[in-house]
Formats: sequence, structure tokens, C-alpha cells
Amino acid sequence: MSSIAVAGANVDTRHWINGERVASAETFTNISPIDGTFLGEISRGSQAEADAAVAAAKAAFPAWAALGPKGRGEILHRIADLVEANIETLSMLETMDNGSLLRSHRRGVMPRVALNIRFFADWAINELHHEAFETRGHSNNISWDPSGVAALITPWNAPLMLATWKIGPALAAGDTVVLKPAEWTPLSASYFADLTKQAGLPDGVFNVVQGFGREVGAALVANPDLARISFTGSVPTAKVIARSAADNLTPISFELGGKSPCIVLEDADLDLAVTLAVEQYDNAGQVCLSGTRILVHENIADAFAKKFREKALQIKQGDPRDEDTDIGPQIHQVHFDRIKGFVDRAKAEGQEFVMGGEPNAELGGLYFKPTLVKNPAPGSEILTAEVFGPVLCMQTFSTDEEAVAMANGTEFGLAAILVSGNRERADRVSKQLVAGTIWVNCFFVRDLKAPFGGSRKSGIGREGGTWSFDFYADVKNTVVSPTGWKE
Repeated sequence: MSSIAVAGANVDTRHWINGERVASAETFTNISPIDGTFLGEISRGSQAEADAAVAAAKAAFPAWAALGPKGRGEILHRIADLVEANIETLSMLETMDNGSLLRSHRRGVMPRVALNIRFFADWAINELHHEAFETRGHSNNISWDPSGVAALITPWNAPLMLATWKIGPALAAGDTVVLKPAEWTPLSASYFADLTKQAGLPDGVFNVVQGFGREVGAALVANPDLARISFTGSVPTAKVIARSAADNLTPISFELGGKSPCIVLEDADLDLAVTLAVEQYDNAGQVCLSGTRILVHENIADAFAKKFREKALQIKQGDPRDEDTDIGPQIHQVHFDRIKGFVDRAKAEGQEFVMGGEPNAELGGLYFKPTLVKNPAPGSEILTAEVFGPVLCMQTFSTDEEAVAMANGTEFGLAAILVSGNRERADRVSKQLVAGTIWVNCFFVRDLKAPFGGSRKSGIGREGGTWSFDFYADVKNTVVSPTGWKE
């Protein structure tokens, strides 16, 4: 079968290449993490599909680039309109596919998908400019030229939202795109491809190849006709991609893992601190930005731990389609087993568990209880490795300097959360933290104008606003002399 019925919608299971559906000889199985429901068989891409998609994108590039920001923007706005008209369908598809909350998709995630596309279309038209400046009478004129074919490899925890965070600026910049969605969550990308066709996007400008990273993904990133590679995922996979990109000197942008701190200073509003800390269980802990290392001043640690446990135990875990569910299942059995492995090894080491630490026996399947480990041993795996599940660690500190040292004592640097009641103190501490994004007395506030990315092993480059175009475009300076003109 070339399509499957999911959540009342027919979703094509084939690749999308040059404006047409292309099947593969082999398929892979797609299963819903909610209850193990078989969703369908998906075309499994290989070298042939990767090469065909890049060739189609390369052929479509000149005409798409020539449209200019306004011409491209009109089409991108039509795509955003169609996303908004299909929010309910896209929300149901993604909930069935990755187990995230349906209410979150309806209220925030899918509207953000449309915003991603609109924002970058408008930014290219209205904001992407730099004032000319003079050098010894010569005029310097900065422009952002389309670069070519962009390969985008995206994760499963917020599939379409994170994909359009790349698709939006790439298409607005004038690039053509080959998207490789995560194999565990292919549905929303396939449905989105149909929407781009309805919106009038020229054939070949946007392509989707489905399958496994070691197969179609590896073939894609090795293609010498790529102008850009953008990847969101794990550090080990990024290293593999970087080696392939190096052979062709293809520019890369990586948003990778995190082991972010959530620092609670002694003067913090305790209720606010607890609320922000419990929020780190959002999406069943499958959020790269989560502050999974909770660092609390020793003088308030007992009170914090008591309030945290009371609030965390109120979290309702269950079917993500239910309006009153707070967190759903883990994405896949492989990932569930990985999380359980981290926890089981921590137990064997004698780490102290305040709550959770086991699968949810009442729900069964892929549901893992929200877990808190108290004062894990310095350097222990549970404290240093990215679990990417509902597993938090709590440690104590005595001085701001110690808190900063603990916060920065990681190979990652994606984000940090700081809770404090004193502006000067918060400013002083935040300036010392190594992270791409720091939230002070808040969490997950993200403006598309702001730079986003990670330090250290959390990534390479920044996205958002003009930073996205600095990557997806070739930034050019045209220097014009005041002399030599005959008119």
C-alpha cells in the first residue's frame, strides 16, 4: 500500500522527490508509541533515492533562487496558510507518531510550524539587510545569495516543528531542500510535502527521503552537490556526518545534545523554582533543552525537594490524546530500553532515588515514571550523560562560585536555567555560565529573532533571525570604487 489512514487522514508512505511520489523496494514498520498500534509500512530509502532527491533539488535551484525573497515569500505564506488550515490533522498525526501531547500540538507546536515558515519568509524580505559602509571612499554592500541544495536531517521529539525551523529559512534564503526526517516519525513530513504541492511550490524545491540514517542519511550527506548540511540529533551521529561533510568541504550546522543545569539560588522564589524544575519532565523528558541537573543551594534544598516531590507526583501520565494528560510515553522501545538502562545502572551503583526509577506498571508499554535522583556521585553516568527521558538529578551547592563550577562541569553547553530573586546576582551568575541560551526565572521562551544553538559539544553555529541566513546563504560583500565611471 502506498498510503495509510491515520487519524482520519491519508498519508502517503512513499518518498517525495521532484514533486512526485517515489516508492522503494524495501520498507520499514511504523508503530505508534501510545499503544503499539501498527501504523503502516514506510518506503525505506537508499543511495538511489538520496541521489535522485539531490539531483531534483539541484535542477530546481536556479529558478527558485531567481524568484527573489518576495516571489518565494508569496509561496511560503501559502504553505503556512495550509498548515494552519490542517492543524487538527497534523496534530493528530504527530501525536500518533511520536506520543507527544495532542493539546500541545494543537495549541503551540503546529501554530509554531506555520510561524516558522511565515517568520523567515518575512525576515528575508524586510529584515535581511546591512547598511552600506565606506572604506576610503569605497562602498561596501552586503548581500545574502542563495547557496544551493540544503540537506536537513531532523529529530523525532518535535518532528515537524524542528523540521520547519530549518525548512523555513532554507527556502526563504533561496536554497532547495532535501529533508530526511527521523525514521521513528515520518508521517508529518510526508503530509507536509503534499501541502507544499497544494501551495504551488515548484517541483524539486522541497524533497523528502525516508529511512535510516546509516543508509539513506549517510548517502545523502556524502553527496558532493550539497551546499549545506543541517542536523539536529546526537553527538555520535554528528561526528559521522562531519566526516562525510569534510570530504566535500560542505558547511555544517549542528544542534546536538545537552545536560543543562537548572540552578536555584538561595534567594529564589521557591514556588517558582519548583514549577520550573518540574517542567523539565515535559514531553516525557525528550527535550534537548531540559535542565536535567537541578542544582539547589544547600540551605533550601530540603524545602525544595519536599515541594518538588509533591508537585511532580501530581503529574498525570497517560494517553497523550487525553486533554488532562501531562506526559505521554517514550518514543520507541529502543529508546525506552536505553532510559531504563541508565536508571538500572544507577541503582546498581547505589544512587539514591527520591521518586520514580521504574516503568509505569499501571500503564505498561513505553511509559516510564518521572524520576529524580538525589546527590548522584560526581562523574557518574546518570549525572554526565544525556538520558533524554524523564530522569532528573538533584545536587546541592554552598556558594555561587560552586554552582557555576558545577553547572559548567559538563561537555555540553546548550542551555541553562537560573532562578534568583536578585537581579544583580542573577546577572553576575548568568554571565559566567557556558550555554547557548540562558533562561532567568523562566523556561522555554524562544523568539525566532534570537540566536539559538549550543556551545562545546552541544553544537556548531547559530540559527534564528539573520543567523539562519548567515548559514543558508552565501554572504557577499560587493565593494564599489568611487572612480573609473564614465557616466
